[in-house]
Amino acid sequence: MSADLERLAAEFERFQAKIKQAEVKFAGVGEMQDRLTQLEAVATSADRSVRVVAGAGGAVTDLQLTPEALRQPAPALAATIMKTLREAVAEAVRRQAGIVDETVGDAFGVNTSEQVRQAQEEALKTAVDGLAPQPVEPPARSRRPITPDEDDDFSQRTVYDHRR
Repeated sequence: MSADLERLAAEFERFQAKIKQAEVKFAGVGEMQDRLTQLEAVATSADRSVRVVAGAGGAVTDLQLTPEALRQPAPALAATIMKTLREAVAEAVRRQAGIVDETVGDAFGVNTSEQVRQAQEEALKTAVDGLAPQPVEPPARSRRPITPDEDDDFSQRTVYDHRR
């Protein structure tokens, strides 16, 4: 019976040691959560007319436009906003991955930061150093010329009248 008791005590000690290892590995999880809730990445457009703030998970928490931004033509402003937004979100996600790696990366043997970098490079088709992809111009819409019969005067008819 003494041998069984010693074996049981040894197993219990090994179990307690594993619990202590897990506690050490995950002691920083609460701090990690606090850091993630406070995470903020700010991106400002090259002309400084647009400022975007993104938080954990890439959630956009603020967007600021200067009066100069509002003087831009709508397509240019939209492109500037989208470019700045992508930069802020990408930076927030990279910072979040870094925080996760610092806290639990070793415990799981995972390099989240590297995975995020690769995913961003794939998605944006550019190196992480140049995260802002060039804005894609919409394809030019071809318009067929309007023939004289299509340019009818509808003042005497409704759109439901299909007579020619």
